[in-house]
Amino acid sequence: MIALFIGRFQPFHKAHLHDVQLARKECKKVVIAIGSSQESGTPENPFSYMERKDMITAALKANHISAYTIVPVPDIHDDQNWVEHVRSIVPHFDIVYTGNDFTDKLFAEKGIQVRKIELIPNINATEIRERIIKDKDWRYLVPKEIAEEIIKLNGVEKIKDMH
Repeated sequence: MIALFIGRFQPFHKAHLHDVQLARKECKKVVIAIGSSQESGTPENPFSYMERKDMITAALKANHISAYTIVPVPDIHDDQNWVEHVRSIVPHFDIVYTGNDFTDKLFAEKGIQVRKIELIPNINATEIRERIIKDKDWRYLVPKEIAEEIIKLNGVEKIKDMH
């Protein structure tokens, strides 16, 4: 089976890594779809598609995860056609891994198998960005490679400057 794991990954964090590890354990390959791929430089989407792709690649390599593909998926702002939009862009997949109720609903309505993953409390990208803005510790919420990439990209300053 091939898994689809879709998210904005602003930034990719330890819960995302856990989800990819789970999908890889259960499936032979994972397609990682970076949503809102055209967005960057905003408070909700500070990092570009290539920055996010590079971060994810670094974290997966460091954690010895292979057999994955990363694909950009731009927004279309059309919930009714979004699943078909995703399917038209990403390679074949058999099951969607998501912790997002709305994503679950949209794919399930189209008859696509969904594996609901449990969210890890207090680990989400919004919390990480908020912690960066408030000068609180955030590094423990992301894989080491992600923290290094964020610092290398001046991501802390970038996120603070947007607020």
